[in-house]
Amino acid sequence: MSDSTMTHPLALPPDVLADYQDWLKTIKQRIHATRMKVALAANGELISLYYEIGAQIVDRESHAQWGSGFIDAFSHDLRQAFPEVGGFSSKNLRYCRAFFRFYCDPAIWQQAVAKLRDAVWAGAETELSALLSNIPWGHNIQIFTKCGSVTEARFYIEQTLEQGWSRDVLALQLKSNLYARAGKAVTNFSRTLPSPQSDLAQQTLKDPYTFDFMAMTAPYNERDVERQLTQHITQFLLELGKGFAFIGRQYHLEVAGNDYYIDLLFYHVTLKCYVVVELKNRKFIPEYAGKLNFYLSAVDSLLKCSDDQPTIGL
Repeated sequence: MSDSTMTHPLALPPDVLADYQDWLKTIKQRIHATRMKVALAANGELISLYYEIGAQIVDRESHAQWGSGFIDAFSHDLRQAFPEVGGFSSKNLRYCRAFFRFYCDPAIWQQAVAKLRDAVWAGAETELSALLSNIPWGHNIQIFTKCGSVTEARFYIEQTLEQGWSRDVLALQLKSNLYARAGKAVTNFSRTLPSPQSDLAQQTLKDPYTFDFMAMTAPYNERDVERQLTQHITQFLLELGKGFAFIGRQYHLEVAGNDYYIDLLFYHVTLKCYVVVELKNRKFIPEYAGKLNFYLSAVDSLLKCSDDQPTIGL
């Protein structure tokens, strides 16, 4: 009989059993937290090892006369010595080399290997190495093979940690060039929203939005875009970024006896405000801003709660 079908061994009054369940929940949370700490510690050691191996390979390529095939031989010998350990394929060892080259300051490559005796992350920024240790090797490979600079890589590392991206989500964000787009939406948030919300809004909203997941061909109108977005709402919310909750499409508002319909309405749980999205496939004209401002005022009047921030629009 499985544990899930067994009668609970504690025959206690409901109130006493509830106290036990609360205590059990606390212990379970502690166990989960400890397992995560152990996993992160092990991951950090592995990433550090790969960096050191990469440094050693770079050094030997520069100074040893072992020939061009020594990485393949190195891989063979490591796998012979540690048959139960993965990660020593020729391909992965070349990733280790690329990992070191990407993050180590080129000016100190020649000294880095000697320094490894005292500092495993020789040549890399101390703060950055701590971040690298907190994401899995597969994520690291995606980042250092796709990014053009350490600054760009750091952005994706921090976003991965903050947003909790899977490897597939990270790959999607790299492909869509999130780094070039993040926080560049043309808005007036800094003039209309209280700090620090305006800074947070600028970081959260990005331009141009990438809708590669929509199978659309020109010509199309705003309603076509709207329909495709709602059909692919999961990917659309992923593209918008962390914190967006979908409220509705063609969301109805009644103002002074007249009916109005917002293209797309969201609520941002981090900014604590509604977000009105008006879709246009034509060049911007001032009338669009007037209509959007009308919707913002209407949402503030009809939907916004007392503890919500002012509504923002796209």
